Amino acid sequence: LVAAEAGDIPQKLIAKILQMPYGFRVAFVKIRRGSNMAIFTGAGVAIVTPFKEDESIDYDRLDELIDFHCENGTDSIVICGTSGEAATMTEREHMECVKFTVERTKGRIPVIAGTGSNCTQSAIELSKEAEKSGVDGLLLVTPYYNKATQNGLKAHYKAIAKEVNVPIILYNVPSRTGTRLAPQTVVDLCHEVPNIVGVKDATGDISEVAELMSLAKGTVDVYSGNDDQIVPVLSLGGKGVISVLSNILPKETHDMVASYLEGDVAKSCEMQLKYFDLVKALFCEVNPIPVKKALNLMGMEVGSLRLPLTEMEDANAKRLEEEMRKAGVIK
Repeated sequence: LVAAEAGDIPQKLIAKILQMPYGFRVAFVKIRRGSNMAIFTGAGVAIVTPFKEDESIDYDRLDELIDFHCENGTDSIVICGTSGEAATMTEREHMECVKFTVERTKGRIPVIAGTGSNCTQSAIELSKEAEKSGVDGLLLVTPYYNKATQNGLKAHYKAIAKEVNVPIILYNVPSRTGTRLAPQTVVDLCHEVPNIVGVKDATGDISEVAELMSLAKGTVDVYSGNDDQIVPVLSLGGKGVISVLSNILPKETHDMVASYLEGDVAKSCEMQLKYFDLVKALFCEVNPIPVKKALNLMGMEVGSLRLPLTEMEDANAKRLEEEMRKAGVIK
């Protein structure tokens, strides 16, 4: 903590801390203006939600997935996000899923709950319930469909943040929401609101990430929201990734980030490029259609999808299976 308070923590020290159990890693938290930063550093999984044949949540399978990630290097679990099909969950299912994940993770790694909504009051209620469940942080997507202005986005996030104490990561994914958080808006929110600490950037625009980093000057925790841009975001000072790839390659995705932070940039780049085609196959249809197919191909039996999402088209499924074989995920 002394080192943290003094300023930026050396990358090699961060990498060593990443190898420690989560209970020790909390001491790594960077202090800024009296508030905690860095909910996690490394590779967090945007975990899928397994369903039974009747489309109810398969909690036995979710329990297995949680253990799988805790045992294979995943640095954080993000529950009820896009990959978790939160959009087709009832509020009760949403909260039960969050509570179950916190209870079953047992403090081994941080749990971050997706609690965003295009209704500010709904987001507040979900966020307060998630905090009561014991989550380590919240992931809040920009309001979708409404298409708020930058001032509207600031007001939305400030209204949620003042109702909770846990750290908040903003989620900027304009391809899904029709709304874009401007770099200056992200910086303003992180500077003005103590518990807004960072952003998951899924814009796909590395120039925009560079602009954000330039404005932030190390005061915003930035996570790549795209698995094909993990190393580029790290090279600009990012903390890691909130990853779909981690669902099927948790250790490898963790190692990609850890290698970079340890100073082995060449190894990290090699891994980024090694899995490039696999990542493209994982997004050849809308997420989480391909990643659920991939997990089922691995024998993880996570079930199907809830409408309006449907099963993967045959040609794309074949492509995904081929890339998984090339990458050594399946034989």
